[in-house]
Amino acid sequence: MAWDIQTLFRRYAGELTGSLRRGGMSDDMASDITQDAFLRMMTAKPGGEAHNPRAYLYRIARNLVIDHERRGRTVTIQHIGDQALHQIADPAPGAETIIYDRQRIRIVIRTLAELPERTQLAFRLHRLDGLSNAEIGQRIGLSTTQTWILIRDAYRHIRDRLRDV
Repeated sequence: MAWDIQTLFRRYAGELTGSLRRGGMSDDMASDITQDAFLRMMTAKPGGEAHNPRAYLYRIARNLVIDHERRGRTVTIQHIGDQALHQIADPAPGAETIIYDRQRIRIVIRTLAELPERTQLAFRLHRLDGLSNAEIGQRIGLSTTQTWILIRDAYRHIRDRLRDV
């Protein structure tokens, strides 16, 4: 006989969490232990406890509380402030982020090459050189509105290509 974990969770999760809170646990810790208890129950094979899954769930939770208290006695936890936490965090991007960003840059470069030369120039002057639409228009011989349309079309084209990947 297998347990229906969803039904058991709906029926007993709130009750178990409330019981743990009344026992002196914080809301977060009570929720964590409740989740862990259901996870353990999910991975366990119903044995003699199959006739009373509620009692088995409470026994798992009690054992988890004992483990938690035992760990609390042997491990000292020091709470640090937000300031110290920000000093610990590494602001450098991770390897996955670097690879992802490089792939997207390659796509943007290929996408820009697909555009007409005037549109490429307008986009580069806007994005890389930081020129205004009026300044770009003067350089390439277009009105401010026409320049804005070229730049907008370039952005749309790039956005569409990035979305396709």
